[in-house]
Amino acid sequence: MTTPEAAPGGRLAYAIWGVGLATYLVAVFHRSSLAVAGLLATERFDISASQLATFTMMQLVVYALMQVPVGLLVDRYGPRTVMLTGTIVLTAAQAGFALAETYPAALVARLFVGMGDAMTFICVLRLVSRWFPVRRVPLVTQLTGTLGQLGSVLAAIPMTFALRELGWTGAYLTTASLGVVLTVALVVVVRDAPDQRRLVGPRLSLAAVRRSLAASWAHPGTRLGFWMHFTAQFSSTTLGLLWGYPFLVQGEGLSEGTAGLLLTLIVVAIMYAGPLLGYLVGRHPWHRSSMVLVIVWAIVAVWTAVLAWPGQAPLWLLVLLTQVVGLGGPASVIGFDLARTSNPAERLASATGIINQAGFAASLVLVVAVGLILDWRTPGASTDYTPEAFRWAMSAQYVLWAIGLVQIYRYRHRARRVIDRAALEAGAAVT
Repeated sequence: MTTPEAAPGGRLAYAIWGVGLATYLVAVFHRSSLAVAGLLATERFDISASQLATFTMMQLVVYALMQVPVGLLVDRYGPRTVMLTGTIVLTAAQAGFALAETYPAALVARLFVGMGDAMTFICVLRLVSRWFPVRRVPLVTQLTGTLGQLGSVLAAIPMTFALRELGWTGAYLTTASLGVVLTVALVVVVRDAPDQRRLVGPRLSLAAVRRSLAASWAHPGTRLGFWMHFTAQFSSTTLGLLWGYPFLVQGEGLSEGTAGLLLTLIVVAIMYAGPLLGYLVGRHPWHRSSMVLVIVWAIVAVWTAVLAWPGQAPLWLLVLLTQVVGLGGPASVIGFDLARTSNPAERLASATGIINQAGFAASLVLVVAVGLILDWRTPGASTDYTPEAFRWAMSAQYVLWAIGLVQIYRYRHRARRVIDRAALEAGAAVT
């Protein structure tokens, strides 16, 4: 029996969500901390644009590949244990990155940053599904993604200040120390469910794993969520993780301060759009894919205006770009609600992992493509990239948008044929 404080939606639910949210926020910070240090990294490790992109590529490869295994681990061992392990790994990795003096050592550190990062978000979503009433789950899920993006804000302006005042090693070691506090909070506060501190699922044989993943992927709702996440996320992730700062400074001729401010505005858009989309999804679950399609087409339209603008785009248009690109983050989170309503509870985390790898896989492709195209369009070994080079590089997004939009339209029709609209909307009405 659970106490009122431990009931779904009670005070303990918010305390546990708060610790999980803080863990995710710090993971986003570590993930994004290279965004404003990219130019410093090229000097510290004496590397080219494509080598710099490899840092983020390595991180995203590991993050994407870890999503399904992490989902299976959460279903088997519970979110608390997996998130605690991830926090320890992430803390050690960020400390290693602070001390790295060679390019190979730094690559290894970023690999483990991606590994630790991969063990946070799915865990928080699993806690949300256990600790909150059904109707509140979409809103709390969006709030998790939204507030977690404060980590990107901290990785922009404050991290720029820390790098300037403390230097590379001091800045990264200081941020790594946050993991110690989070580890204590996770041990003391978090429990997997209202009636159990630690949930342990059944042992999963290789055959059982294959059956579980095949059943999740077979549902067109899971596939629709996958392609929604793929299509909506990669533009904001690529700008926030690596190429936004160089694009704005070298490609658009802005000052470093203005570029940092614009990157922060992307996070502002994520923060106000997340709760709004969470509310709309909770009220109108049948129209989830329509919301994503409207946002993706808006992103495509504004990027087209920026890239087609003769010369440097005006500041008002770049501000508009930050806002529509920022909407893509919360739009991609809608994909997780498709996982929730298309799969039983015992395979929810693994289905969420399938979907969560989509946007990061697309981001990985784009990050690498941008680096390769910049090197191709820039003579010699220079890192002084021209606006024309960035115009070519950012146009690589159109290939990914085309693939993603075709698949969203395809699986939107398939999902609607098998999903009971009345039951879906009736579930959304449950308090």
